[in-house]
Amino acid sequence: MKFLLKIFIIAALSFALANVLNGVHVADFWTAIVFAFVLAILNVFAKPVLIILTLPVTLLTLGLFLFVINAVMVLLASKMVDGFIIDNFWWALLFSLLLSFIMSIIDKQAKEEKNKR
Repeated sequence: MKFLLKIFIIAALSFALANVLNGVHVADFWTAIVFAFVLAILNVFAKPVLIILTLPVTLLTLGLFLFVINAVMVLLASKMVDGFIIDNFWWALLFSLLLSFIMSIIDKQAKEEKNKR
Protein backbone atom coordinates (compact mmCIF):
# COMPACT_ATOMS: atom_id res chain seq x y z
CA MET A 1 0.00 0.00 0.00
CA LYS A 2 2.83 2.40 0.83
CA PHE A 3 4.30 1.77 -2.64
CA LEU A 4 1.08 2.74 -4.42
CA LEU A 5 0.63 5.81 -2.24
CA LYS A 6 4.18 6.94 -2.97
CA ILE A 7 3.66 6.36 -6.71
CA PHE A 8 0.50 8.47 -6.57
CA ILE A 9 2.27 11.27 -4.65
CA ILE A 10 5.20 11.31 -7.09
CA ALA A 11 2.74 11.38 -9.99
CA ALA A 12 0.88 14.32 -8.46
CA LEU A 13 4.14 16.17 -7.81
CA SER A 14 5.35 15.44 -11.34
CA PHE A 15 2.11 16.74 -12.79
CA ALA A 16 2.30 19.86 -10.61
CA LEU A 17 5.97 20.50 -11.42
CA ALA A 18 5.22 20.14 -15.13
CA ASN A 19 2.73 22.98 -14.78
CA VAL A 20 5.35 25.13 -13.05
CA LEU A 21 8.50 24.32 -15.05
CA ASN A 22 8.52 25.40 -18.69
CA GLY A 23 10.89 22.61 -19.80
CA VAL A 24 8.77 19.73 -18.48
CA HIS A 25 5.62 18.67 -20.35
CA VAL A 26 3.06 16.05 -19.29
CA ALA A 27 0.11 15.04 -21.45
CA ASP A 28 -2.23 14.08 -18.59
CA PHE A 29 -2.31 12.69 -15.06
CA TRP A 30 -2.33 9.08 -16.27
CA THR A 31 0.97 9.76 -18.04
CA ALA A 32 2.36 11.13 -14.76
CA ILE A 33 1.32 7.92 -12.98
CA VAL A 34 3.07 5.79 -15.62
CA PHE A 35 6.13 8.05 -15.34
CA ALA A 36 6.21 7.65 -11.55
CA PHE A 37 5.99 3.87 -11.87
CA VAL A 38 8.77 3.72 -14.50
CA LEU A 39 10.93 6.03 -12.38
CA ALA A 40 10.44 3.78 -9.36
CA ILE A 41 11.45 0.70 -11.35
CA LEU A 42 14.54 2.47 -12.72
CA ASN A 43 15.49 3.65 -9.23
CA VAL A 44 15.36 0.06 -7.97
CA PHE A 45 17.27 -1.62 -10.79
CA ALA A 46 19.36 0.88 -12.79
CA LYS A 47 20.29 3.51 -10.21
CA PRO A 48 22.38 1.21 -7.97
CA VAL A 49 24.36 0.03 -10.99
CA LEU A 50 25.04 3.62 -12.05
CA ILE A 51 26.07 4.56 -8.53
CA ILE A 52 28.59 1.73 -8.37
CA LEU A 53 29.94 2.46 -11.85
CA THR A 54 30.41 6.15 -11.04
CA LEU A 55 31.68 5.68 -7.49
CA PRO A 56 35.09 7.29 -8.13
CA VAL A 57 33.49 10.42 -9.62
CA THR A 58 30.93 10.50 -6.81
CA LEU A 59 33.67 10.34 -4.18
CA LEU A 60 35.74 12.96 -6.01
CA THR A 61 32.78 15.37 -6.09
CA LEU A 62 31.86 14.56 -2.48
CA GLY A 63 28.52 13.08 -3.52
CA LEU A 64 27.34 15.89 -5.77
CA PHE A 65 27.46 13.59 -8.80
CA LEU A 66 24.43 11.80 -7.34
CA PHE A 67 22.38 14.79 -8.50
CA VAL A 68 23.52 14.04 -12.04
CA ILE A 69 22.53 10.40 -11.63
CA ASN A 70 19.06 11.47 -10.44
CA ALA A 71 18.70 13.72 -13.48
CA VAL A 72 19.76 10.86 -15.76
CA MET A 73 17.14 8.60 -14.16
CA VAL A 74 14.46 11.24 -14.77
CA LEU A 75 15.58 11.71 -18.39
CA LEU A 76 15.64 7.96 -18.97
CA ALA A 77 12.15 7.56 -17.51
CA SER A 78 10.87 10.41 -19.67
CA LYS A 79 12.29 8.73 -22.78
CA MET A 80 10.41 5.53 -21.90
CA VAL A 81 7.03 7.20 -21.31
CA ASP A 82 5.17 8.73 -24.23
CA GLY A 83 3.61 12.05 -23.31
CA PHE A 84 6.20 12.97 -20.68
CA ILE A 85 8.80 15.25 -22.24
CA ILE A 86 11.75 16.99 -20.64
CA ASP A 87 13.49 19.47 -22.93
CA ASN A 88 17.09 19.03 -21.78
CA PHE A 89 19.40 17.89 -19.00
CA TRP A 90 19.15 21.12 -17.00
CA TRP A 91 15.36 20.91 -16.78
CA ALA A 92 15.73 17.27 -15.71
CA LEU A 93 18.22 18.31 -13.02
CA LEU A 94 15.92 21.04 -11.70
CA PHE A 95 12.91 18.70 -11.86
CA SER A 96 14.75 15.94 -9.96
CA LEU A 97 16.05 18.38 -7.33
CA LEU A 98 12.58 19.80 -6.68
CA LEU A 99 10.97 16.35 -6.68
CA SER A 100 13.57 15.01 -4.24
CA PHE A 101 13.29 18.05 -1.97
CA ILE A 102 9.50 17.93 -1.79
CA MET A 103 9.48 14.14 -1.28
CA SER A 104 11.98 14.47 1.58
CA ILE A 105 9.68 16.98 3.29
CA ILE A 106 6.69 14.65 2.83
CA ASP A 107 8.68 11.68 4.16
CA LYS A 108 9.78 13.70 7.18
CA GLN A 109 6.19 14.69 7.94
CA ALA A 110 5.05 11.08 7.59
CA LYS A 111 7.74 9.91 10.04
CA GLU A 112 6.73 12.55 12.55
CA GLU A 113 3.08 11.48 12.29
CA LYS A 114 4.07 7.86 12.75
CA ASN A 115 6.15 8.69 15.84
CA LYS A 116 3.23 10.59 17.41
CA ARG A 117 1.09 7.43 17.42
